[in-house]
Amino acid sequence: MIRTFHHRDARASSLVERKGTRRISVCLPARNEAATIGPIVAAIHAELVRSTGLVDELVVIDDHSEDDTAAVAGAAGARVVRAADILPDLGLGPGKGQALWKSLHVTDGDIVTWCDADIRQFDVRFVVGVLAPLLEHDDLGFVKGFYDRPIDHHDSGGGRVTELVARPLVSMLFPHLSPIVQPLAGEYGGRRDVLEQVPFAGGYGVELGLLIDIAARFGTLAIGQVDLGRRIHRNRPLDELGPQAAAIMFTALQRADPGLAVEPAVLTRPGVEPAVIDHSQMPPVAQLDERRAHTTYGIA
Repeated sequence: MIRTFHHRDARASSLVERKGTRRISVCLPARNEAATIGPIVAAIHAELVRSTGLVDELVVIDDHSEDDTAAVAGAAGARVVRAADILPDLGLGPGKGQALWKSLHVTDGDIVTWCDADIRQFDVRFVVGVLAPLLEHDDLGFVKGFYDRPIDHHDSGGGRVTELVARPLVSMLFPHLSPIVQPLAGEYGGRRDVLEQVPFAGGYGVELGLLIDIAARFGTLAIGQVDLGRRIHRNRPLDELGPQAAAIMFTALQRADPGLAVEPAVLTRPGVEPAVIDHSQMPPVAQLDERRAHTTYGIA
């Protein structure tokens, strides 16, 4: 059973009381997102940090950007930390999974939520909607967002890797998770004491890996999902989606049967340079020693 909620039932002002003494961290992994990250950070900072105090810290993990992502995010109100500076002996990146995993080391929230940095027409419901079930239901440890995804001026059609790769894999290999509408959604969050108990896939398999591992360790009753409405973002071309899909397949196969996932994984396509698939795994944060767990990091 996967409990389902709707963002319309969540209000930032009413959640502040439910929050109590708990601290909340919002993190955005970002690589070359200077065009979109500014309004996202500004909205979260203005409405959730300054106005209501619902969010205690807003952090951007700059994942080896070659544009002005760090400067734009910092000017909008985020604390920016370079991914390469965080535990470099355990992973240099780049990689979305590494950036997410590293964000746990530079935040101190009892609840941590993540949001992609390429959303256009951003609204704080993408954060508030995820937080509400976690604050209102103490038995929930992890909440995934889902939404309508328009593409090419149509009301739907986005989420091609979800529909063509992730959902079939989940249905065949992890049917207990098939009620999850969007297993690859980038808007989600959880309790720190849950997130620190599971490994993180280093690349684009991170979302599916977290879902599978949290369900295996804590059960599906600890997982919820929330309807976040409509999400508009950059839709990538197929040549970029292929390596992402391969990384997701590798993660699913590795968790279903490690013997099925061959390392190093390479995606070979006619006429295109072979793509090496990121198959790295970051260990559960709870397994790291005290020195690493309490290192502090400055602004990029």
